[in-house]
Amino acid sequence: MDGEGTAAEPAIDVAEEIRSAGGTAVADTNDVSAAAGATAVVQTAIGAYGRIDILINNAGIIRWARFPEADERNLIRHLAVHTMGSFNTARAAWPHMAGQGYGRIVMTTSSGIFGVPGNTAYATAKGGVIGLARSLAVSGSALGIKVNLIAPAAVTRMAGDAGPPAMTPELVAPMAAYLAHEECPVTGEIYAAGAGRFARIFLASTVGYVHPGTDATIEDVAAHWSAVNDESGYSVPADLMGWSATFLAHLGEGGA
Repeated sequence: MDGEGTAAEPAIDVAEEIRSAGGTAVADTNDVSAAAGATAVVQTAIGAYGRIDILINNAGIIRWARFPEADERNLIRHLAVHTMGSFNTARAAWPHMAGQGYGRIVMTTSSGIFGVPGNTAYATAKGGVIGLARSLAVSGSALGIKVNLIAPAAVTRMAGDAGPPAMTPELVAPMAAYLAHEECPVTGEIYAAGAGRFARIFLASTVGYVHPGTDATIEDVAAHWSAVNDESGYSVPADLMGWSATFLAHLGEGGA
């Protein structure tokens, strides 16, 4: 769980649990932080089932460290597993999904992005996964590939014993399953799930303050700080172009 060494048992145990419940499953313990490992995982799925329709990127590690004690290696290891792992597996699966005109990718982010002492590297990596998913959602829109994110709230091996008994991983599963379902209506979105609650987390932009002319100063920013931060009438952009269209709308057709 700290990104060092390997342990095959969790994957093997889950595959056996699925088979015992009447499903079919195979375990693959390749390292998704490496491109070759991620490709091998995807090939295992295709070899077993003939195609790949769903990818849920849930690989992660945690090394608690406050800043600035969280050093370069701490950050690199988190980025390698969370961010690069998600990138590598999505990249390996993408051509297959694009070729069949269908795919569902669920990335795992975390409410840790909101900030908590000691999770500097973890939050950074999970924030990177959001940027990755948002970009892939735009790229996949014309290919039948939908990419969304889930922020679980559950007591797991990684989370330790913190949290009430009601926070079981099973209570996260319905949201993960819906985002992976063929009828999922959204792409590029973030959802929190756990303890019986399901909620949307989103990126938004305030209307802000528009300065007349081109001579804005630091004093103008300070004087209109409340308008800059006023949340009434905020917009939720679907992509960069949507945000730019709203943010620059005051320029009009002439661009000035």
